[in-house]
Amino acid sequence: MRLDKFLSQHLGISRALVLRELRGKRVTVDGEIIKQGSFQLLPQHEVRFDGNPLQQIIGLRYFMLHKPQGYVCSTDDPDHPTVLYFMDEPVPDKLHAAGRLDIDTTGLVLMTDDGQWSHRITSPKHHCEKTYRVTLAEPLSGDAARQITEGVMLHGETLPTRPAVLEALSETEVRLTISEGRYHQVKRMFAATGNRVETLHRESIGAIVLDENLQPGEYRPLTREEIDSIGAPVKK
Repeated sequence: MRLDKFLSQHLGISRALVLRELRGKRVTVDGEIIKQGSFQLLPQHEVRFDGNPLQQIIGLRYFMLHKPQGYVCSTDDPDHPTVLYFMDEPVPDKLHAAGRLDIDTTGLVLMTDDGQWSHRITSPKHHCEKTYRVTLAEPLSGDAARQITEGVMLHGETLPTRPAVLEALSETEVRLTISEGRYHQVKRMFAATGNRVETLHRESIGAIVLDENLQPGEYRPLTREEIDSIGAPVKK
């Protein structure tokens, strides 16, 4: 990668401003001052700006994050803090959420800079399963449970939801697995049966399960097995 492109990404400034910083002798590669933006970086090069190291990104990145309430999954929002706040990684704004959660929903969010990989999660044709723990305002009736599992018609939609898997945990708490990603789908499904979702927590996406060791706001890289599981059938 060209040095000016690398610096533009890391410093969040234009290439024109990068050239000014290069001329100001603020950039070194392996200890030597470099003034040429066309300098070709190699993976083993150590780049510093004002003496501070800038880490090169080698390959695509994949993380799981335990999202707390109060954060949005967009990369930029003028009104609310975003999940990028938690990502202590180089050029975090190049990451995006593969399957977003609402601001008040907690749990598993997958962060990546691999667009094709995240498409396999979000594309309707792949039917990637997502499992949620749901707390309801009212006890779930048998008829409502049947509607949820067989498919329920959402307000403003022309087709019912795909069949879902519902496990009762208590009178007002259930575990729900869906294979779609319609707007506010889980909340709307229960609303269609006359109930209301009070809390919503995503436990898994496909075969990737939220690490129980991660506290809200913490994250870790995905394992190779977890990365490769996206797009593969979920083992029952």
